[in-house]
Amino acid sequence: MKKQLLSLVLMMWCCRVVAQHIPLVQKGGSSYVSKVWVADQGNGTYKNPILDADYSDPDAIRVGDDFYLISSSFEAIPGLPVLHSKDLVNWEIIGHALLRQPPFDHYNIPRHGDGVWAPSIRCFHGEFYIYYPDINYGIYLIKAKNPAGHWSDPVLVYPGLGLEDPCPLMDDDGQMYLVHAFAGSKAGIKSILAVNKLNADGTKVTDEGVIVYDGHETDPTIEGPKFYKRNGYYYIFAPAGGVSTGWQLVLRSKSVYGPYERKVVMDQGKSSTNGPHQGAWVSTQTGQDWFLHFQDKGPYGRVLHLQPMQWKYNWPVIGIDKSGNGKGEPVASYKKPNVGRSYPINTPVESDEFNGNTLGLQWQWMANPGEAWYYMNPVKGALRLYSVMIPDKQNLWSAGNVLLQKFPADEFMVTTKVDFVPNPKLKDEKAGLTIMGLDYAAIAMESSADGNYLVYKECKDAGKGGTEDEKKITKLSSSIIYLGVKIEAGAKCHFGYSLNGIDYVWLADEFQARVGQWIGAKVGLFCTRESQSNDSGYADFDWLRVGALTK
Repeated sequence: MKKQLLSLVLMMWCCRVVAQHIPLVQKGGSSYVSKVWVADQGNGTYKNPILDADYSDPDAIRVGDDFYLISSSFEAIPGLPVLHSKDLVNWEIIGHALLRQPPFDHYNIPRHGDGVWAPSIRCFHGEFYIYYPDINYGIYLIKAKNPAGHWSDPVLVYPGLGLEDPCPLMDDDGQMYLVHAFAGSKAGIKSILAVNKLNADGTKVTDEGVIVYDGHETDPTIEGPKFYKRNGYYYIFAPAGGVSTGWQLVLRSKSVYGPYERKVVMDQGKSSTNGPHQGAWVSTQTGQDWFLHFQDKGPYGRVLHLQPMQWKYNWPVIGIDKSGNGKGEPVASYKKPNVGRSYPINTPVESDEFNGNTLGLQWQWMANPGEAWYYMNPVKGALRLYSVMIPDKQNLWSAGNVLLQKFPADEFMVTTKVDFVPNPKLKDEKAGLTIMGLDYAAIAMESSADGNYLVYKECKDAGKGGTEDEKKITKLSSSIIYLGVKIEAGAKCHFGYSLNGIDYVWLADEFQARVGQWIGAKVGLFCTRESQSNDSGYADFDWLRVGALTK
């Protein structure tokens, strides 16, 4: 027993040493403060959401003085963004754990809603482990010494259809377990949780597993489990009741296989935060407990909240327990976590000047990127997108080369400067700015036989093969134009353009942004064509800037 305890202590020490040598500097080398949403109120308090962006199904850990967060990324590539914080309130993206998604033939084209579902992150054996599910193939493991750096190629730990939301636990004797749920659309069953044994290094499931909880009667659609052990109890934190209306459940047992007692530890209560659930328990260096979870905000996606947490009678209470019954409700604002010192305000980067050799970490494609999709031109200080043929002349939903980022707030404005250089042999190239979801809209420059035009287009039910409704705005006399979109409360969008970068013409058309497949709407750039050729035209985007909405 002493040897086992010593082994666990050494493992935790190794993880702390690893963390002390991680270069936690994001692209740009300095902190970034959003112009549209900052959770840190600068007076020792914070407001929720701490990230008003689509970081669904979050998991987080603390290693030494550093907190790391991951979330679902579905088909977006690079996938599995890794975020870092010193105080649980101020976050930055430090890298991605999945640069290309396997199987490559499958994910080289858009597979909306497939890919990385709810993942988990832990530190074992001096390394960071991420387990993530792909409901079509099974549960994968990737590892890294440095969460901001190179991650290993995915290893299929548990092949199977409909396996979702895995989370590992290393017991006191070193035995590793994996809890997971089932996706009804693929497995043919849901609302149950199962536990499997893993081999010593966590790379392979070694048994057929045991169902440890059935939520059909009291907790329908139980999923997203997170596995912990405390004071001799095994705990499974799991959401139930559905994404937008659910509650946070905690199960506990003295045995890893149960029977498990059940308790609802947080729900909406009288707060304005609907369906508060699914996330991660973390502790600070000073002994405080906190819980990170999402809230479904429709077209804005599932945004990230932070709740205080306390333990009473070996049950967690998440949020504020106003009635004293052991069940909390979410806070709108609260005193910041005590981590021993104060840290500067920092938020994930949104704008990009395209002056470097790499894209900003906020950007993701809708499929594994092709080698000839884009070029970073540091001499010109621009992102060059080459036109890529849309498969089977469909709509943007089927084009993998759409470069997107999450909505960062309820209200914001995006502008970009673009120089459109179409191939004179092609008369069907487009380049522009889009709001992408199950419906999408875009403002773009389009080449035709009699010159280039500025066009506005909308597509309803894009995922079901909807066709674009396009109208010409004006014929262009210059290759350079400024494009913009305003996102107002309720995700109502108005596109516009400027010939000088100062005076914008805003279109009367109002586009209602809509969710994607399991994700919020996104904003981004594209350059496409409808015909095959031995060369393409291109569009040089000088910058893309996210700023406060102007009325």
